This record gives sequence, C-alpha cells and structure tokens, in this order.
Amino acid sequence: MPQTKVSPVSQDKIAAHDCGSAMAKPQLVVAPVATSKLSVNAPEFYPSGYNPSFTDSSFEDGCDGYPTLTEYVQDFLNHLTEQPGCFETEIEHFAETLNGWVTTDEPLQELVELIYRQATSVPNFSYMGARLCNYLSHHLTINPQSGNFRQLLLQRCRTEYENRDQAAKGDEATRKQFHAFVLFLAELYLNLEIKGTKGQVMRAEILQTGLRELLNALFSNPVDNNLICAVKLLKLTGSVLEDAWKEKGKTDMDEMVQRIENVVLDANCSRDVKQMLLKLVELRSSNWGRVHVTSTYREATPENDPNYFMNEPTFYTSEGVPFTAADPDYQEKYQELLDREDFFPDYEENGTDLSGAGDPYFDDIDDEMDPEIEEAYEKFCLESERKRKQ
Repeated sequence: MPQTKVSPVSQDKIAAHDCGSAMAKPQLVVAPVATSKLSVNAPEFYPSGYNPSFTDSSFEDGCDGYPTLTEYVQDFLNHLTEQPGCFETEIEHFAETLNGWVTTDEPLQELVELIYRQATSVPNFSYMGARLCNYLSHHLTINPQSGNFRQLLLQRCRTEYENRDQAAKGDEATRKQFHAFVLFLAELYLNLEIKGTKGQVMRAEILQTGLRELLNALFSNPVDNNLICAVKLLKLTGSVLEDAWKEKGKTDMDEMVQRIENVVLDANCSRDVKQMLLKLVELRSSNWGRVHVTSTYREATPENDPNYFMNEPTFYTSEGVPFTAADPDYQEKYQELLDREDFFPDYEENGTDLSGAGDPYFDDIDDEMDPEIEEAYEKFCLESERKRKQ
C-alpha cells in the first residue's frame, strides 16, 4: 500500500490538534506597542535661557554683530549665569569693550539697569552680579556729570531701598522681589570695594546703614518669608556687620538678637522658621562659626582643659567599678590595683611568661602538633597554594 507523504507543516497541525484534545493550548497575550513621538528630525534641544548662537568666541570681536548695547550686555550676563567660571578669563575683555561703547550718560544708565535686573531677578546671580559691579566700578573709564558707574548703581539701589516698608508688607510677589534686592545689597556690601583717602580698601558705609534698616523692615513684618530672608542676610553678613559695629562701639547686633528672640516668643511664624531663628542665635553665640587660635601656647592641665582626662585609660577595681585619673581617689584605687597584680609576679600584663624554664605547667605542654591536625594543616596549605596559582 503506497504511503502518503505528509508535509512538516501538516504534521505540526496534527500534533497541535491531538494535544488540544487533552489540554488547551495557552493563549499568549501581546502587550500593545506604544508609539513614540520622538523623531530624529526634531530640532536640537537647548535649556531655557541658553543662546544656541553663542560660542566661547562670541565676545572676541567686541560688540561686532550686536546691533545694540542691550543685546551685547544681556548675552554676556546670560553667559555668566550659565558659566560663572568664565568670569576671570572674560571680564577684562568685556570691560574694555564697554569702554569703547559706553561713552555717554544714557548707555551707562542702561548698563546699570541691565546688571541690576539680572542680579535681582535671576536666582543665584546676586553674588556674580556684585563681583561684576565691583570690577566695572574700578575699570570703566567714563565719568559723566550724573555720576560714575558705582554712584549710579547706588542710586538705583536707593530707589528700591526707600520703598522697603511697603515692600515688606506687600503681597507675596512684591516680597519675593524685595528679598532678591536685599540679598543683592548684602552681596554688594561684601564685594564692592571703595578706596579711601589714604588708598586703603573699604566697604561702602552707606550699605552698612542700609542693611540695618532693611533688617528692621523685615523683622517689623514677621511673616515667614520675611524672616527667612533676614536669616539669609545675617548668615551672609552677620560677622562682618558685627565687627564693623563693634569698631564704632555700637551694640546693634545685640539689639538684633533681642528682636529675634522676641519674634520667636511672640510672632505667629511657623515652627520651622522659629528653629531657623534659634539656630541663627546659636551661630552668633559661637562668633559666627569663626575659630580664633590662641597666640600663646599653654600646657594642658586639669584646671585649664576640660578635655584633659578624655583620652585617659579606664581601670576597674576588684568589685568591677570603673575609674580614671579624673576620680578624686584615683591614686588610692590605682595602688590597690598594683597590689593585686603582685599576686602574679611572673607574668606581664600581656601574658608573657617571665618564669623561664622549669615551670611545671608549661613544661608539660608539647609544642608538636597532633598528627591528624598536622595532616589537615598540610592539606590546607597545598589547597591554598593550588588556588593561588590558578
């Protein structure tokens, strides 16, 4: 009888049919494939505030390619915001370019306004803005009748300063802008250098007075964000302000700490803000975290060093009571300890035998290993050597 040839595909179907009678074939569930919206043709992504046309050589040709002073300065400010490490290498060329462009009163005022807005509106630019202002105040050559760069800058700050009481009482947006101004003024106080009549470098006296009044405005309206701003201001400038006030014999910082303590007791601020204020008082009590090394060396004694006995060893009496050299009856207890050790004259503290040969106990100890132990030890050594060579 001729045999019928069955194709492999038919065999698979038959096998599947036979198995289906005994057991149902499991169904595979295929998860839906998400369609991506990404495309290789999408435009290149740039962070917000980043100028894709900017390169490190953008300022090499000065103001060429910039139709206005505003665009040139704003690009440089944005560049410093993104890459603050470029300040040292590019600030000199920037100032030289400005000296060729800013030749009248109007562009100078425009320059001051651009830097002021950047320092009070861009987060974390207040320090860099203060450094920039200090450099330009010494390197811009223009000196019109309306005032030089530093004088115009201080006039611009005074405009905001005179509205301090209204700003501290204003809505949240107004207070936020006011706080940015306060911190920028604090950075100016620390970074703006003024040469005295004898050539000495000084800080702006008017800024010191201004910061005092700004603190009064903040503490007079003790809402949370005003108090947080005051804490930031004092952490930043507290040590410098106190030193300056002390040189004049003033106790302004003591008065400020008293106001803080009153706020903690009376104001309806949050618990976290009260903790911040208390931490600030603690910081001031530690001299703002500054450590002064004593000029003369004194040998440590129990009388002048409270940690004199910190590293002394601890001993124990016969009853197990610990004692150290700081205890009043240390000598008596230590002598008792020495007397107890005389019961074992032939041994040191580390257990070394000083008795020499002839000790009945130690003479009975055989230095040779048991044969089984010795054999096991040899196997261990050989196995370790074999593993090391692999």
